[in-house]
Amino acid sequence: MFGGGGGGMNPRKMKQMMEQMGIDIEDIDAEEVIIRTAEEDLVFTDAEVQRMDAQGQQTYQVVGEPESRDRSAGGSAETDAEAAEGAIPQDDVDLVATRTGASEARAREALEATDGDLAAAVERLE
Repeated sequence: MFGGGGGGMNPRKMKQMMEQMGIDIEDIDAEEVIIRTAEEDLVFTDAEVQRMDAQGQQTYQVVGEPESRDRSAGGSAETDAEAAEGAIPQDDVDLVATRTGASEARAREALEATDGDLAAAVERLE
């Protein structure tokens, strides 16, 4: 179909053809790629990632072997400390405490009372 012989198409020739069609491919030096679903995280480390720009749309290709992490068994990205504290991230507590001048404990209470809503927690403390 493309090229002659049994070896397929020459990569340089393939790149030229893609450029002629307005398709640009860029290698991305990714350290980690995470695909998160409701049931699991697929974590690719040392994956080969390419971004293809064609007709104003970007497509990403990830090549590698993922590690599957079950999300229901605590495999999510939250830390044990966050889980123990009701899943309110420390960064959010710090932000509310700084913004309102309240103690971290009061900021955390306000965030818990507002289900983590930053604006509502700030309003509650002001």
